[in-house]
Amino acid sequence: QLQLVESGGGLVQVGESLRLSCAASRRPFASSYGMGWFRQAPGKERDIVAAISWYGETYYADSVKGRFTISKDFAKNTVYLQLNRLKPEDTAVYYCATAAGSLVYRRRNEYPYWGQGTQVTVSS
Repeated sequence: QLQLVESGGGLVQVGESLRLSCAASRRPFASSYGMGWFRQAPGKERDIVAAISWYGETYYADSVKGRFTISKDFAKNTVYLQLNRLKPEDTAVYYCATAAGSLVYRRRNEYPYWGQGTQVTVSS
């Protein structure tokens, strides 16, 4: 019943920016929860990009720290990812996910619900 829908992906040039959104069809859990962004390039594993807790704590992968910003509006069941100064190596399908609990979750297997992904392509 719960659905997560990503939007905002597209084709951009090196150095440009995108803002991704992920909206849940309903509040994911009755208690506290966190949300995260992962990405997967062709032939690669799906890896953590950023995550945010119920209380606003954040985590960023080293490869995106200082360039990407995760934020939330849980009153709208929504999480965002601002991608700045994009590089070709940022090209991937970006997925959002949600997990029950009050911590910042970094592992794929901590997230039971996933969106279908949105493509980000950075050309040089």
